[in-house]
Amino acid sequence: MKKIIGRYLEYMRSVRNSSPHTLLNYGHDLEQFVAYLMPPGTPAPKLQAVTHQLIREFVGHLHQEKLKKSSIARKLASLRSFFKYCVREALVKENPARLVATPKLPKRIASVLSAEEMNVFLNQLAGMQPAAPARPAKSNRPDHEAGLLLKRDRALLEMLYAAGLRVSELTGLNLADIERKEKMLRVRGKGGKERIVPYGGKAQEALEAYWPVREQLLLQAIGTVREPHKQAVFLNYAGQRLTQRSVGRIVKKYVQLVNVNWDMHPHSLRHAFATHLLADGADLRAIQELLGHQSLSTTQKYTHATIRQLMDVYDKSHPHA
Repeated sequence: MKKIIGRYLEYMRSVRNSSPHTLLNYGHDLEQFVAYLMPPGTPAPKLQAVTHQLIREFVGHLHQEKLKKSSIARKLASLRSFFKYCVREALVKENPARLVATPKLPKRIASVLSAEEMNVFLNQLAGMQPAAPARPAKSNRPDHEAGLLLKRDRALLEMLYAAGLRVSELTGLNLADIERKEKMLRVRGKGGKERIVPYGGKAQEALEAYWPVREQLLLQAIGTVREPHKQAVFLNYAGQRLTQRSVGRIVKKYVQLVNVNWDMHPHSLRHAFATHLLADGADLRAIQELLGHQSLSTTQKYTHATIRQLMDVYDKSHPHA
């Protein structure tokens, strides 16, 4: 089974163009399943011997381990995808994981900032002054130079909200993906699918302020051990493509700097993008295209957030509410 899992993950990487994050999760889930089937001292199980009863027992074991239902659902999805591949490769006759029910997950409505709150947050960034360094600056750390990374951070936050990008899509942007005159982006989404997304004047203004900063970051990185990422739009202080984890830290940093008590992360700006468009009358199908959702049902979750906001307004405003 381990050899077949390796072939499956390679197929997901090279053919399905799955992200490294997805591959890591699928690999971990499948390894956990194999470990469950192989207690110490027992032989490795044959693929054909895996039944839906075994998979159901595995799911029961995960429940006993107090794993979250969402995590159990993901592991079951990993098994379904793996056995679907095995059926296609004629390694098994049927997919045993299809017969195991997915745990029922509670429906959650994401908490979304209002348009006014988002405007205040981004406008405060525009007027923010760079903080003085806490310790003496190193010569190879341009992030201590006045306003450098503040301009970069404002540009990436504006872009997340203006275009409703996933973090992976933002960090994957190259210079050739931006049409400055038309204010359009070519975005590579999940599965390598491309879409065209517009962005607005505020994001354009922030980008124009960032381009000289980007050039300075590249110049200071030339001659270092690692070759700078010359095509990447958003760079770190070493001239390398900004990572998804770094974007998460940047969002948390500015939420703290503007002194608001928000549970905000990069995906919050994507949620706000979709919810605010919908609240202002944008068509759900158009929002689906802008977000790069394969299924309209994925986009429809934003209608729940909008309805909740309308109900809040109703409760506060209607005299007989």
